Amino acid sequence: MKELEVSGRTVDEAVRKALEQLGVGEDEIEVVVLKKGRSGLLGVGAEEAKVRVRLLRPQSEKVDIANLAKDVLTNLLKYMGIKAEVSIVPPTSGDLPISLDIDGEDLGVLIGRRGQTLSSLQYLVRLIVSEKLKIWVAINVDIAGYKKRRYESLRNLALRLAEQAKRSRRAVTLEPMPADERRIIHLTLADHPDVTTQSMGEGEERKVVIFPRKR
Repeated sequence: MKELEVSGRTVDEAVRKALEQLGVGEDEIEVVVLKKGRSGLLGVGAEEAKVRVRLLRPQSEKVDIANLAKDVLTNLLKYMGIKAEVSIVPPTSGDLPISLDIDGEDLGVLIGRRGQTLSSLQYLVRLIVSEKLKIWVAINVDIAGYKKRRYESLRNLALRLAEQAKRSRRAVTLEPMPADERRIIHLTLADHPDVTTQSMGEGEERKVVIFPRKR
């Protein structure tokens, strides 16, 4: 399994950087904190946090796994009575999750409110494939590029609300989001000089809060 050591101003920031480099979610990694880090006094004696992240998925035979995931998703759609085509999306960089895209007509029912139905479908595909292989596999399922458009919208929203938090010097709370969407907000603002982010709440009500940095 692949391991990665990453540093950041805080442990959370180091973990977010690792997630961005690996292209996976929080539930797909194991984290070991090597250094907690410290802010120091007026910057003097400051020390960065450092974590070791282990990827909980295979690094070989990705083509066969992708075909298995495609077959699983195709069968699920068939059992649901939905006519659609499933394709494997080629990765755009070295180490992204296996990605599948569903194309067809009237597929809004598969997206659901806030993308919850799509998230559930993706989880089901991951669960079935991982059970067959006896290892956890990161699989991304999208519908006609919905996630790509949604993620770009979330990045723009994160930047706008970060400016709002910066100007008002008050925390800004976003609406509840699934884990993959919260991750987009965290990653977008990970290196922002004026704000920090934190997930708060439980279950379906978990949301991201953007805090202005203390001067």
